[in-house]
Amino acid sequence: MIKIKNLTVKNFMSIGNQTQAVDFEKEQLTLVLGENIDMGGDDSGSRNGTGKTTIINALSYALFGQALTNIKRDNLINNINQKNMLVTVNFEKNNINYRIERGRKPNILKFYINNQEQETDLDESQGDSRKTQNSIDELIGMSHTMFKHILALNTYTEPFLSLKANDQREVIEQLLGITLLSEKADLLKEEIKNSKDQITQENANIEATKASNERIKATIESLHIKKKAWYAKQEEDLKKIETAIKHLSEVDIEEEIVSHTVLKDWSIKNDRLKSLNKEKASIESSLGQAQKAIDKHQRNLNELDDHKCYACGQELHDANRNKIVDSLTKDLNDSIEHKEKIEENYNSIVDQIKEIGDLAAKPTTFYDRFDEAYEHKNNLDNLYSQYESKQNESDPYQEQIEELENKAMQEIDWSLINTLTKLKEHQEFLLKLLTNKDSFIRKKIIDQNLSYLNQRLTYYLDRTGLPHQVTFQNDLQVEITQLGQDLDFDNLSRGERNRLILSLSWSFRDIWENLYQPINLLFIDELIDSGMDTAGVEHSLAILKKMARESKKNIYLISHKDDLIGRVNNVLRVIKENGFTHYSNDIEITD
Repeated sequence: MIKIKNLTVKNFMSIGNQTQAVDFEKEQLTLVLGENIDMGGDDSGSRNGTGKTTIINALSYALFGQALTNIKRDNLINNINQKNMLVTVNFEKNNINYRIERGRKPNILKFYINNQEQETDLDESQGDSRKTQNSIDELIGMSHTMFKHILALNTYTEPFLSLKANDQREVIEQLLGITLLSEKADLLKEEIKNSKDQITQENANIEATKASNERIKATIESLHIKKKAWYAKQEEDLKKIETAIKHLSEVDIEEEIVSHTVLKDWSIKNDRLKSLNKEKASIESSLGQAQKAIDKHQRNLNELDDHKCYACGQELHDANRNKIVDSLTKDLNDSIEHKEKIEENYNSIVDQIKEIGDLAAKPTTFYDRFDEAYEHKNNLDNLYSQYESKQNESDPYQEQIEELENKAMQEIDWSLINTLTKLKEHQEFLLKLLTNKDSFIRKKIIDQNLSYLNQRLTYYLDRTGLPHQVTFQNDLQVEITQLGQDLDFDNLSRGERNRLILSLSWSFRDIWENLYQPINLLFIDELIDSGMDTAGVEHSLAILKKMARESKKNIYLISHKDDLIGRVNNVLRVIKENGFTHYSNDIEITD
């Protein structure tokens, strides 16, 4: 069983820098309502855009690296804070705890198993890892498409019956386990390719053996010629290395390296001294300007003693004079404080100059740069190493000559090709069983699971009050009828379509949990708000309550209907205030 425990969200869509958390461990039906509050704190009356669907998008992003709809990853970041987006989901499967942390700006993907972080090869440009995502997909056991049809039901998701026939077939085959056969068929195709490659390779080996037998004598003669040339080349290379060593040894490289070390320290101090003197001159100029500002403010204050404006010379009343005196006094104090800071910095610079003191004469070196001297030393060391290696080289041809001289004609063996051919024929037969639509294996799987799917679909259609009959045929096409009349999905009204969408999704979920594993979470996002009459809403609520109670599911019903508050056990309020969304689970109704 997969048990999704909780979700934390930060800087995701409308969620701001304050991390929001949602607990998924309760087994109940929770109504999710939105509330928009303006800057003044009053209810604006709007239920839209509060961030209710953000919970599902965040869960989708955490598990699959993408939102429910086609939103670019960077557009999922909160558009006010524009960075540090992070979504974390904790879940459990088979008593093993897992955690996924995924974020943008900076790009993050961390996958934990029992609190042990797994290695990820993160693609910095995309913020994900194909290898890690494959591991997560395999662990969860469902694709993103299946996630949208059985766990996160949303009005933006194209209904199954509105999909093209091929897309419908892909979903059904994945649901019924036919996709597993296709995956095994792909593996088998690879095995067949390997078998063919091995047969081709073995044929080539046999032909190569034939040609090798014919070329043995010619090869031995050629190797003797190469051996003679090799010894001549070795002697020539040793003489070249000796000459190079003699040339480089003319410089005492150890003393040269020591001189460069001293020169480096001298250069650092010299550059530092120049920088400090330049900074000192700049600060001295700033000190002069600061003193001028002090003198100016002091003169202006002195001129106010006669109750006349220092700027225009007019008489000033006491109130105006006091205001100007306060302003000029503040400016004078600020200028004095500014000068004191500059003097403090100036004294620090002077102390640093004194600490460096007078520099000795610049050391002289043979090379202009240290890396040239170090390269000289490395070259000399390499030459000694090359000389020793060249002396110790063994003749690469003698062993080959001896092996060929002692080898008889090879016997050609066809047994491996015969074995590989039989294996390839068997693999091709298995491939037909997996891929042929008339294969008894595919038919058996489809017949077994279609019966259960139609049974569950009929059950939910009856419970939701939809009078139509909807049946999946053996060719995986869907038939919709009412009173013997064939209908298309678009013939149904909005409310009828929603009943069918919900029934079909719940049926898919029953099949998926029956074939694979239960999962504790379900979202219904505004599907009962669109075109559903009172009876449809009541029927849907009854099913969801029973599902939560008997199947121990945590179901989130996202809606605009305040009148549903009294019909559920728990209410999660999604409040958008000052442009940011936060969650408040402050309403809990007990039976």
